[in-house]
Amino acid sequence: MNVRVRHTTTYLYREPVSICHTEVRLAPREDRSQRILEHKLSISPPPGGTFGHKDYFGNHVLYFSLHEPHQTLTISAESVIELENAEPLEPGLTPPWEEALGDAWLQEEGRGLKAYQYVFESPRITPGPEFADYARPSFPRERPLLEACLDLCHRIHADFRYDQQATTVATSVAEVFKTRRGVCQDFAHFAIAGLRSLGFAARYVSGYLRSPDLVGSQASHAWVAVFCPGFGWLGLDPTNDQLPDGNHITLAYGRDYSDVAPVKGVTLGGGEQVIDVEVLVEPAA
Repeated sequence: MNVRVRHTTTYLYREPVSICHTEVRLAPREDRSQRILEHKLSISPPPGGTFGHKDYFGNHVLYFSLHEPHQTLTISAESVIELENAEPLEPGLTPPWEEALGDAWLQEEGRGLKAYQYVFESPRITPGPEFADYARPSFPRERPLLEACLDLCHRIHADFRYDQQATTVATSVAEVFKTRRGVCQDFAHFAIAGLRSLGFAARYVSGYLRSPDLVGSQASHAWVAVFCPGFGWLGLDPTNDQLPDGNHITLAYGRDYSDVAPVKGVTLGGGEQVIDVEVLVEPAA
């Protein structure tokens, strides 16, 4: 199936911005389940030039700067993506979770060593005993890794309430744990905190949802991936209590949200600002 994704971010400033420097991560990744057929990005007002590259995690990044006064900035990305519905992995076929820790998977040479960086603290996620205590009941002795991780996601889905007014992009994992409220970004961060606190390699994935019936389909979405020896990265969506499937479109991944923010930058001037984000996912010919 082919889908078209339109993602538009508009900044409205109270006062003119004289200079802005901006990074954009709005080009979807290619992997075994999705292929990029078209991608275009438009910026208004148009910058004098742009520079594209891949960041440390392999995400596509476009950098631009504006040196003319403006009070509105609109960044719009449109992509056509071919999605492949892969057969879901049977959770019981994954190895016991004990084999997904430490030396057991570091022996996988390059892939295991690359995964190892996702075990540690990151800018927005600090592992701790309170997160380990929450996650631990899902990991009884010799339980298959994916089965245990799905149980953790199920418990997060049951214990936490989806509330778009409860948090901001700056809300800490500890605060989300305290209030038990948040959005997909918060639930992904909390799941990662629990997994890393037990010693697993877990990373943050940003993207979109194709199905309007899933929570988070009205905007960009976030989920989690955990590293499993012999299988690689396995996705988990705690917001919807399921494995990512043909409904999930991967945009970028990193240690946490700070590595994959769709748009971020710095400005000189502008005063107060209002940010409007619109996401549309629809079938494409």
